[in-house]
Amino acid sequence: MTSYGNESSPPPRHWEADVLLLDGSTAHIRPIRPEDASLLVEFYARVSDESKYYRFFSPMPTLSERDVARFTQVDYRDRVALVVLLAEQMIAVGRFDVVQPGEAEVAFLVEDNHQGRGIAQILLEHLAQAGRELGVEKFVAEVLPDNRRMIDTFKDAGYHVAGGFQDGVMSLEFPIDPTETAIGIMENREHRAESASISRFFDARSVAVVGASRRQDTIGQALVRHLVTGGFTGVVYAVNPAAEPVSGLPAYKSVVDIPGEVDVAVVAVPANAVQDVVLDCAAKGVKGLIVISSGFAETGDEGRRRQRRLVGLARSYGLRLIGPNCLGVINTDPATSLNASLSALMPPRGRAGFFCQSGTLGSAILEKVYNRGLGLSTFVSAGNRADVSGNDLLQYWEEDDSTEVVLLYLESIGNPRKFSRIARRVSRRKPIVAVRSGRTTQGVPMGHTVRSISAPQTAVDSMFRQAGVIQVDTLDEMFDVAQLLAHQPLPRGRRVAVVGNSDALGLLATDAAAAVGLVVNNSVALGANATAEDFEDALDRAIDDPEVDSVIAVYFPPLNVSGEEVANVLAAVGEQSDKPLVSTFLGVEGVPELLRVPDVAGSTAGRGSVPSYPAVEAAVRALAHVVEYAVWLRTPPDDRPEESGPVPVEAKRLVNGVLMESPEGRVLTQAELRQLLSCYGIDVWQAFPVEDVESAVRVGERLGWEVVLKATADHLRHRPDLAHVWRGIDDESDMRDGWASLASLISEPERARFVVQKLAPPGVPVSIAAVEDRLFGPVISFGTAGPLTELLGDKAYRVPPLSLHEARAMTREIKSSPLLFGYRGSEVVDVDRVEEMIMAVAQIKNDFPQLRSLDLSLVLAGSTTCTVLTAEARVEPVADLRSDWFVRRLAQQIEDTVPD
Repeated sequence: MTSYGNESSPPPRHWEADVLLLDGSTAHIRPIRPEDASLLVEFYARVSDESKYYRFFSPMPTLSERDVARFTQVDYRDRVALVVLLAEQMIAVGRFDVVQPGEAEVAFLVEDNHQGRGIAQILLEHLAQAGRELGVEKFVAEVLPDNRRMIDTFKDAGYHVAGGFQDGVMSLEFPIDPTETAIGIMENREHRAESASISRFFDARSVAVVGASRRQDTIGQALVRHLVTGGFTGVVYAVNPAAEPVSGLPAYKSVVDIPGEVDVAVVAVPANAVQDVVLDCAAKGVKGLIVISSGFAETGDEGRRRQRRLVGLARSYGLRLIGPNCLGVINTDPATSLNASLSALMPPRGRAGFFCQSGTLGSAILEKVYNRGLGLSTFVSAGNRADVSGNDLLQYWEEDDSTEVVLLYLESIGNPRKFSRIARRVSRRKPIVAVRSGRTTQGVPMGHTVRSISAPQTAVDSMFRQAGVIQVDTLDEMFDVAQLLAHQPLPRGRRVAVVGNSDALGLLATDAAAAVGLVVNNSVALGANATAEDFEDALDRAIDDPEVDSVIAVYFPPLNVSGEEVANVLAAVGEQSDKPLVSTFLGVEGVPELLRVPDVAGSTAGRGSVPSYPAVEAAVRALAHVVEYAVWLRTPPDDRPEESGPVPVEAKRLVNGVLMESPEGRVLTQAELRQLLSCYGIDVWQAFPVEDVESAVRVGERLGWEVVLKATADHLRHRPDLAHVWRGIDDESDMRDGWASLASLISEPERARFVVQKLAPPGVPVSIAAVEDRLFGPVISFGTAGPLTELLGDKAYRVPPLSLHEARAMTREIKSSPLLFGYRGSEVVDVDRVEEMIMAVAQIKNDFPQLRSLDLSLVLAGSTTCTVLTAEARVEPVADLRSDWFVRRLAQQIEDTVPD
């Protein structure tokens, strides 16, 4: 057989991925291989004659041996082909062939039965990403005019399509640089697909419990019982090898024996039997799996291997999977009433959607929800989170009308940058409240196979704030905030009124408010004998006060008084007020029956219900969290001064040229760094290396003096106890004195790496840095320069792309920010220029994942100038860094876990 593939290395591993189709089912995409010949022949035989004609412009009923070889043997460089597999069958193939440098011809063929599921768009995304990595800048394609589906695929991708018409064929061409429009379209498809995949679980009309048992106190028996007693409106099927009835339901030996359709299978069998169940479910056409079974990654290396095989098998047959080692799924919608979980407690209908990774804590969380009267719309315990994750649930809850508040209990974050991207968008519509365990230790449960984050935890906290996520420290605090968000309107500002019948508690409330940044503009002490009418008058006045944004009501009754009349007043005022009202009512936690407003939608407590807190400090903290979220909502989502343009060509050539010369990566020379930064409007003052005092004198003379001499070796400039800079050098004598002085202070001056540089105008030393975390992505930091900043951790962090508001927040949130704004009578620095520089560094880091680090370690910010004196950068090959920014792919199970 003729060989059509040139000698080449194997394709990159990250070109292979599990993907999600528009209908919520999964498939697998990977580079084609020579051994795919038989799969290709079988695939081609299933394709209609019309689709073949559209692909090849002529009748081509079969593929010759030569054709098969040509299509399956590629070099993964100038000829690249990807296939989409489902249930071990090829259902689509796409390819590009380089026709001239920077330009490649692209084509697709999708099996007719699978057209309309977004497969061609996914192939185009992945081919474009592969092309970008290989230096392709433009795709071209020839399409028949009546092949509207393929023409729309190119246009719908968001690229600018241009081309002509000749000899009955349309010639299309489009650049494959990811434009904001193209990325937006990709993210919209991702949102639709991931939301659809979760709907399959919540909207199930038939559920099979695999492992159902007649024996009491077994997991399978409990699952069946909870589905039935929870009032599931669909059909429940019991599956066990003996086919014995369970809880009055007929049983079947296997899922494939069930006569009706099965939407979701809940699996509770030994771990080593789960894979056989997956195959049965795939044969039956089941849409989703909830694996309760343990014995996977949480048990060690063998369990991790078993979990990877489970996820790979499920996805290869189009199935999404919740778990393993999970509690299950709950949907309180009366139209479904689904309790496919191990929890006997079905929470009341509510407005909050809850995602919990811990199966162990799941039952306790549901009990807390029930006791507080909060209620949930939906609940998912993901266990080991092998497939379905919190990101998927965010995509679903964004469009779910019954969910108004999103609650997340996170023990690990598998894809922080994707979480940040989705959360930024969802938070604009619905508040997200999150508890993140392991913030101090960075520890995660053993079952969570995630890569470690090298970025500091303060950077992760900043990412949450930047995305509008309300991050709290405990589950109790999460519910404190959630019950306020679920039942009361958002505050307009930080001004608070305190109304109560206890002077002591009123003072505690005032102190607590001041500690968390709230301003008490009105405090009304009614006295211990205050009546319901007194409360009503005081609350009405506080709510009508234009200088008040929210109200805290404190009520502890005298002896032998129930407080029911005051409760009625609070409930009535809370229902009618357009300002939030929180209370410390009888020391009760949650939403007491007396303070609930009936809800026409069926929730136990409707809008306007007044949440109560056992301590007034808890009420104030919850209110402060909600105030910060309301303030975040009022900031524009993207107030960049102008639309970011394409990556500067000169900068792109420079970075690519360095990597071609040094494939393993290296530190940029000062000349290269100045050239790169100048493309983004940043000027670095040149420093001239000198080996001895004579060369230092010559440089000083050439610069016209008024220079500085400094040591740049890391072991010196980061030592606060050593002087390493000599300023005010105006002539040869000054230079010789300075050289002698520094040499006497520094041991081994030959290692000092002395440089001479022009003397910069005075200013506050600040630093702006950017790093590329393998998991987290690009991170920007800002702080004043010097060892004390490093020691105290006084830095602000953000994730690009940055808005102007976010850059401004960075300059103001560090503890040393008064130095920039005239501290003790000093001059106010040009903060606008500092913020422009932060934006520029963020843009560079956003444009170049190859830039492993960029550190402007010494920038003098003056009143009219902003001078970059010291900077360095390192370029490294990207491998698969950020490969998921421009293509849709599901997270892969990995070998390594987070270290302690």
